[in-house]
Amino acid sequence: MKKPSRLHYLSNRVLFMGGAVFGFLFLQAAGSLFLFFHGETEFWMFLLYLGLFVGGIFVFLFWIVRPYLRSEMLARRFLDGYALDSKQNLQMALLTPSSKRQWEEVERVLHSPQLMELNKRQAQYLALQNQINPHFLYNTLESIRGEALIAGLGGVADMTEALAKFFRYTITKVENLVSVEEELDNCETYFCIQKYRFGDRLELHVEYEPAEFEEIMSCRIPKLTLQPILENSIIHGTEPKVGTGNLKIQFERTDCRLIIRISDDGVGMDEEALARLNRRLGRDGKSLEYHREPEKGGIALVNVNNRIHLIFGEEYGMHVYSMAGVGTDVEITVPTDVEEEIGRRGIV
Repeated sequence: MKKPSRLHYLSNRVLFMGGAVFGFLFLQAAGSLFLFFHGETEFWMFLLYLGLFVGGIFVFLFWIVRPYLRSEMLARRFLDGYALDSKQNLQMALLTPSSKRQWEEVERVLHSPQLMELNKRQAQYLALQNQINPHFLYNTLESIRGEALIAGLGGVADMTEALAKFFRYTITKVENLVSVEEELDNCETYFCIQKYRFGDRLELHVEYEPAEFEEIMSCRIPKLTLQPILENSIIHGTEPKVGTGNLKIQFERTDCRLIIRISDDGVGMDEEALARLNRRLGRDGKSLEYHREPEKGGIALVNVNNRIHLIFGEEYGMHVYSMAGVGTDVEITVPTDVEEEIGRRGIV
């Protein structure tokens, strides 16, 4: 268990002392009121203690409780990996000279030449690794495609080309946020690969308001948001079903939100499984917990939902609707203005 810091002890001590003073003033005011009604003290004494009591409430709430809660919130955000976005926020987080010295020590370690050099070496290593691995993969796939064309196997050549395009998007494109157009194009590439397996059993439909096409396609969402859910719909919804499976991706844009629904008419799930999955996607802060028992069809959804929460906040994410024998809808909600939302949350 992590040992509480000196700042934690000091803050709790300040709150305890403030509460003690607050309680003392309350007792004095109550005592003066009691004595006044029994004619043993003057009314002005009661007003004095009442004024001190009300003033104590004001001082306690605005000079002690609010700075303490603000400091706790900023400290939690910093520990979660977010940088403090301004010097004002940093000053509000430093309640005591001791906490200021602690922060200066953290700053010194984070900006030390040794750590910077280590990060630089690690970045160089990852950059070289990322250059080598995709290169080898793409060259191999291109060789397979060439051999397939020579042998007259056009289907194999097309499938290999689609697979190379899919991996190029997944591995090489390193941005956390991509446009809806890029993500949708990757979904269509993935669906093209799956068509070689399922043939005419699969159909994909994309729906949106034509007048809003440009605005929808330019919205930014986390990379690999749609494809894992589409894959989930195929494997756990459509594949076990007898007959043709229809997959649908719908886009709806409001003033500040983009709503994406990925639907299938597959086998669906029962109420208990649906409730269990939605609890894992719940917005109570527990969705980032590690789950020892993977549930069917839940890992990809939880992963995507966690990334949406981390980037945009708990008010965005996904919810699943399903009925056994009818199908499943996965609804994703993200902001339309990413920069504004990230700026509002104070993430830099």
